[in-house]
Amino acid sequence: MLRVFRHYLSAPAISLLCLETSVLIGVLYMVAQNVTVTAGDGERLHAAALIVPVSLFVAAVLCAIGMYDHYALANYRRAALRLVVAFVICWPALFVPAWMLTRMAPLTAALASGAAMMVAFSGVFAARLAWGRAAELVNLRRRVLVLGVGPKAAGIEAALRERKGGPLVLGYVRFPNEAAAVDRRRIVSPQETLWETARRLRAEEIVVAVDDRRGVPLEPLLECRANGITVTDQLNFWERETRKVMLEALSPGWLIYSDGFQLGSFLNRGLKRLLDVLVSVAVLVLTLPVTVLAALAIKLDSPGPLFYRQDRVGLNGRVFTAFKFRSMRADAERDGVPRWAAERDPRITRVGQFLRMTRIDEIPQVWNVLKGDMSFIGPRPERPYFVDALARQVPFYGERARVRPGITGWAQINYPYGASIADAREKLAYDLYYIKNYSLFLDILVLIGTVEAVLWSKGAR
Repeated sequence: MLRVFRHYLSAPAISLLCLETSVLIGVLYMVAQNVTVTAGDGERLHAAALIVPVSLFVAAVLCAIGMYDHYALANYRRAALRLVVAFVICWPALFVPAWMLTRMAPLTAALASGAAMMVAFSGVFAARLAWGRAAELVNLRRRVLVLGVGPKAAGIEAALRERKGGPLVLGYVRFPNEAAAVDRRRIVSPQETLWETARRLRAEEIVVAVDDRRGVPLEPLLECRANGITVTDQLNFWERETRKVMLEALSPGWLIYSDGFQLGSFLNRGLKRLLDVLVSVAVLVLTLPVTVLAALAIKLDSPGPLFYRQDRVGLNGRVFTAFKFRSMRADAERDGVPRWAAERDPRITRVGQFLRMTRIDEIPQVWNVLKGDMSFIGPRPERPYFVDALARQVPFYGERARVRPGITGWAQINYPYGASIADAREKLAYDLYYIKNYSLFLDILVLIGTVEAVLWSKGAR
């Protein structure tokens, strides 16, 4: 993992992005070698000058559609499907300059740019296959030894099982009197010192994941640290690899003494508010035609008001009125009892189902952002009824109110729609990660991830 502005990025994903961007530039450059354009004064300009910006745009699209999340890295079929979507989005980016800045006819330019993009994406997919094979042969995964065999160690084992390119767990070292919750076949024999075990297994990092850290001898860990092996506690390792915090092991002391939690600084507040205003204005302008069509569709589909007005909990627990396009029947809560939306909820209208899947129903909340009730990016705003119930059952749930809630957020793009206490706990783990590691860079990543969530209907209900 690489840490950029306190946020952890996958080193394998970054290396693959660089490789595929290089392939894009190389392939498109070769295709463009014979394409030239005559300027007004007769000077010949090479169309190859357009290749770098077009390639960078394509690379940004590949990021936005999720080509570098661990799901696409682990599944070539999923990656191929997303490349098809990227082709549809990116073709105009090459067709328009090919048509406007060359002497080709529109049909010729369309066929030429389409063929060039197909060749480029074939090269990208071939590079991905080669990268995957090379990664398996060279085995660049970080070699980790876990100190502990109990439930906390088992949690690490489960979290890393399906993550492509994640750390390679070499084994688990039993701590005295600790009951085994991991695969017993992977428990390392305690017949040698911790340093000898780490050296024999060529470990690069030791993760301390014992259930009770009181009484853990420091000398063996210090010996390993002095010999160049990184020693990491379980909470920081979990945060780094899963990009969420571990609620089960969280304590007020860790929240107080760990780095981060700088969203409240004057500079960060100012930059975030500036980003909110700029993005909100852009969204309102760009989505105006969609907003008009959505309003007409809602009125034609079912009787009732155009908007839902609901009380939501905002910054420091202040209650505000949030606006959304109505996606349910007007009598969805006729008994007055708030309910989470369920899968295939019968209260959702036909038009409402489409609005929810495409996130169009969220557009009116942009007004809340402009008013300052919400931020564009932040924890999901919940209704007071649910906040009161969750605060009693989920530790640290009230910490979400330290920041303005958002239309989209780190939890929203990483976890499906929450409709239970367990879901609320899981989303809180992502929300606390966002609050702890906030930066403008992380907000930009959330915006990119939101594009992916809309395209693939991730988390919609």
